[in-house]
Amino acid sequence: MAEPSSPYLSLGLAFLLLFHATTTSAQLVHVTSQPFIQGQGQQLHQPRHSQSLRRGEECRLDRLDALEPSRRIEAEAGVTEIWDETHEQLECAGVAFVRHIIRFRGLFLPAFTNAPEIFYVVRGRGLHGAAFPGCPETYEEQRSQESQTRFQEEGFRGDRHQKVRRIREGDIVALPAGTTHWIYNDDQTDLVIVSMIHLSNQENQLDQNFRKFFLAGNPNQQEGQQGRRGGRWSSWSQRRFRGEGQQEEESFGNIFSGFDPQFISESFNVHPDVARRLQGREDNRGHIVEVQKELDIVHPEYREGEEEREWERERERERGWEGTERRRRFLRRAGDWSNGLEETICTARLRENINNPVRADVYNPRGGRFTTVNGFSLPILQYLQLSAERVVLYRDALVTPHYYMNCHGVVYCTRGNGRIQIANEEGENVFDGELQEGQLIVVPQAHAVLKKAGQQGFEYIAFRTNDQAMITQLAGRLSVLRGLPDDVVMNAYDVSRDEAREIKYNREELTVLSPQGGARGLSMRD
Repeated sequence: MAEPSSPYLSLGLAFLLLFHATTTSAQLVHVTSQPFIQGQGQQLHQPRHSQSLRRGEECRLDRLDALEPSRRIEAEAGVTEIWDETHEQLECAGVAFVRHIIRFRGLFLPAFTNAPEIFYVVRGRGLHGAAFPGCPETYEEQRSQESQTRFQEEGFRGDRHQKVRRIREGDIVALPAGTTHWIYNDDQTDLVIVSMIHLSNQENQLDQNFRKFFLAGNPNQQEGQQGRRGGRWSSWSQRRFRGEGQQEEESFGNIFSGFDPQFISESFNVHPDVARRLQGREDNRGHIVEVQKELDIVHPEYREGEEEREWERERERERGWEGTERRRRFLRRAGDWSNGLEETICTARLRENINNPVRADVYNPRGGRFTTVNGFSLPILQYLQLSAERVVLYRDALVTPHYYMNCHGVVYCTRGNGRIQIANEEGENVFDGELQEGQLIVVPQAHAVLKKAGQQGFEYIAFRTNDQAMITQLAGRLSVLRGLPDDVVMNAYDVSRDEAREIKYNREELTVLSPQGGARGLSMRD
């Protein structure tokens, strides 16, 4: 009786296996194809394995340099300085780097890039806005009795827009690829911002060119200044420069200047003259324009004493996040970005201040402090695959010798100066020099680095190409050598047991090392 049913049983098992395989494949396709969804009530989805290095090409890192901007774009109310993204260091790390200096009442026009961006406020304060498609305008102008009557009679509407954030010195701001944002300086001092664009991130589906897409103005209308090679720098992208002594043959403008004015008029349902104003072809103010009167936008202001209390609230929020069961579940999920309904793109935090001494992750009263921001303290960084560290070193203090395990570090000096030494896999010194204020250097993955502050101290911001950047320390309390048995250290370095224990235990400090390290300490200059 069993024999006639066996073919049907085999056929049924075959269909069952086929169905299971098909379902599994469909699930895999669904998971791996999830984009960064931008809309109200939709969660962030995290793409993993961003590309941090050029594939199939060799990165020649036998000699590193402290880099300065290679081109400069002037505007009516500020200037943008851009580092050469084709330089071997930046190209190998897959990043571009820019510095914006926005003067009082300067408005950096709405723009976006084709790759994730993270910026740090070096000095000053101002307003920042980011617009996400599909999200509601949650900031609304209060209607007066007159405007309420006009609204009822003529359909007149007051101003409504998406969230506006107050930014200040020490803020880290993260922006997904393609996010339109603007910046305004409402303070008497210059607003100075440095920004890293992660060109090799998988969210960038174009090439490694640095592109800035403006929605307004004529961003390259102002003539560029003479560059270091004698050329006229008027383009945001170094690769569009046509060589020494040659000017750009192309004309530049915002994205609307590439359309027919009639089509723009129809799309916006506006007069053709207004459409031509959108194109900005006759606008000679550049990409940072001066606001004639104070910018009148809807945004909440701090009351007296409230800004200081915000520091402590930020710290308490961080402590609460670290201590909750939610974070433990989050860590166990490893690759799952889901963060609950409360963390949507429309309400996601884009800003975190890392300049407050109270927020320091490591503090040495004789050496300085070390503060990080990553995907745990600013969850959107998990999607962008980026993080940052802020380091303040006192005079002659050191950061313990270390290396980045899973990322590159782009180190930018914000104040003072420091001596930096970097060694490669062959034990060669690929950099030994001073990093001055306003300069940057790329610390490649797995390259050992040692930093020592100068006489005026050394402060820097380091952007890292991984949201969960891991550092291996070579000296101090967390030294990897402490994890080795004494006999291994003795035989590896041909030292006595006492000397092996000195190597392992003479420095009890963590990450930030105080000057001299006692009587045994030696200067890097010796």
